[in-house]
Amino acid sequence: MSARMNNLHRVPGSKAGGFTLVEVLIALVIMSVGMLGIAGLYVHSMQAGRTSMFRHHAVTLAGDVADRIRANPRAGAVYALAGANNNCIAAGIDCTAAEMAANDIFLWDLQATQTLPNGDVTVVFDNAVVPPTYQITVSWTEPGEALNYTVTIPVFGI
Repeated sequence: MSARMNNLHRVPGSKAGGFTLVEVLIALVIMSVGMLGIAGLYVHSMQAGRTSMFRHHAVTLAGDVADRIRANPRAGAVYALAGANNNCIAAGIDCTAAEMAANDIFLWDLQATQTLPNGDVTVVFDNAVVPPTYQITVSWTEPGEALNYTVTIPVFGI
């Protein structure tokens, strides 16, 4: 009777259908490779987005430095020195050009450390050319490399 039961469940002349275990494993390997590729693209896009954000901060900071130098052109080489918190802006103190330059440097260094990893701002004053120029360099580090953004601006009225 058991032989008769087995024959009842089979359709005469048909082969068994469906996926074999090997086919399923091959499909899983193909999907895994595709998913790894997508994950790699996601990581790369995250890194590119972070780098883009840091570059934006560096360009904005360099623009701020240039604007402050143009607003205080008589400070000259003082912008290449160390900064100091003179409260020229917040406290409403009437600062000299050198005190304002030192206060500006202090604020730039603060902004650089807050917005860029290992951020730093350096200014080089060149009085040997006409008009005198300032070379502004904003530098920071990213995994595996040190980056910087440099701009040179002429300043009239010194």
